[in-house]
Amino acid sequence: MTDVNARIEAEVKNNDVVLFMKGTPQFPMCGFSGQVVQILNYVGVPFTGVNVLEDQEIREGIKAYSNWPTIPQLYVKGEFVGGCDITREMFQAGELQALFEGKGIAVKQAG
Repeated sequence: MTDVNARIEAEVKNNDVVLFMKGTPQFPMCGFSGQVVQILNYVGVPFTGVNVLEDQEIREGIKAYSNWPTIPQLYVKGEFVGGCDITREMFQAGELQALFEGKGIAVKQAG
């Protein structure tokens, strides 16, 4: 395992919800990353954001790690969920909230 893979693996395994994104959760630097941040904030799930723009090794390494070509990438309890489109579709179908609850991560109840 390369150093960058070990660093990615540590982020994925040490945090329940990790978003590899462009920018920060407070200041997303691309629309797709911003959409996923909005969804996670809406469901009230605490998450760790990893800004790939600050680290070129992570930016390229995460694509190889997940075998997924684009960023953002969402991981829940060590499992790769997907990028913006998949996250948005799962959220709209209620599947994302069910995924969090199924893994013991509390979501904010609507209402």
